[in-house]
Amino acid sequence: MTDSTPPTPSPPALAARLLVRRGAFRLGLDLTVAPGEVVALLGPNGAGKSTALRALAGLTPIVDGHIHLDGTDVTTAPVERRPIGMVFQDYLLFAHLSALENVAFGPRCQGVRRREARARAAELLERVGLANYAAARPRSLSGGQAQRVALARALAVAPRLLLLDEPLAALDAHTRVTVRSELRRHLAGFGGATVLVTHDPLDAMVLADRVTVVEDGSVVQDGPPADIARWPRTDYVARLVGLNLYRGTASGTHVALAQAAVPRIVTASAHSGEVFVAFPPSAVALFREPPEGTPRNMWPVTVEGIDRLGDQVRVHLRGEVALSADITPAGLAELGADVGDRVWAAVKAAEVACYPA
Repeated sequence: MTDSTPPTPSPPALAARLLVRRGAFRLGLDLTVAPGEVVALLGPNGAGKSTALRALAGLTPIVDGHIHLDGTDVTTAPVERRPIGMVFQDYLLFAHLSALENVAFGPRCQGVRRREARARAAELLERVGLANYAAARPRSLSGGQAQRVALARALAVAPRLLLLDEPLAALDAHTRVTVRSELRRHLAGFGGATVLVTHDPLDAMVLADRVTVVEDGSVVQDGPPADIARWPRTDYVARLVGLNLYRGTASGTHVALAQAAVPRIVTASAHSGEVFVAFPPSAVALFREPPEGTPRNMWPVTVEGIDRLGDQVRVHLRGEVALSADITPAGLAELGADVGDRVWAAVKAAEVACYPA
């Protein structure tokens, strides 16, 4: 006979409740991170993401709450006594020290002998692919190299919590792609908890195991990256992932939207109660006259703006419902519409996702 008792889940590496007040701004955040897990705090500027990171590091005081690392309460511990490594947005490498000395700085502050600290630093520089740059000063490093030195310096103190504040923001677009891939590989080998702050949805989706969306000092959505992208719960998230999003009340396949001017959106599946409905701009078809047949969702709208996005054109529309449509340049030419023109927008019911609010 086998024991069917489920295994006891491992305690979180990080369990924190943060309440921070800074002037009129208030941050209230509960955060747990499992060992080896990467959690991204995603949100607009001013949402409180960096404030949360600084509170975890002990650089910003909390007025209430707690911070537990591996079950140890470090809420009131001084910064230097917390088992935390941090990569700042601008990296903040010591300009007068070599890459090797920058990485060895943390262990030396912990009382590690100079030779051992330098050996640990050399090992980490090799791990991040910079063994040949040990003697280089920060001013001679590229942005991607400086980011890797900063990461090695954060890991050199053997942290149980790794904090990264916009670690790719200072990089150009080309370098960012390469470094993002490298960073993901390094984070996968880290056994502690990682909290990453970003306002870039691609960074969050590629680097994180879980995304926590923060707006106005509060968590508005939390879950795996794919779920966040597929089922956004705020306009901010919907814009990030490129979806048209609305909230309403479902009765069967009809959803009455909160916007009074729009009577309903029709979905392919039946639901009941408060829901979100979402569909991609690519699902929106545009016509100069009401289309033939009976599209389940059709609205008269006015062209508010037109943007070129790669090989597509995004048309911004206002009217009974505000939405965006992605069409080809050839489709726009055939439509013959410009800003201020009135057109018809249609969306098939099968293209509309519906999920509980």
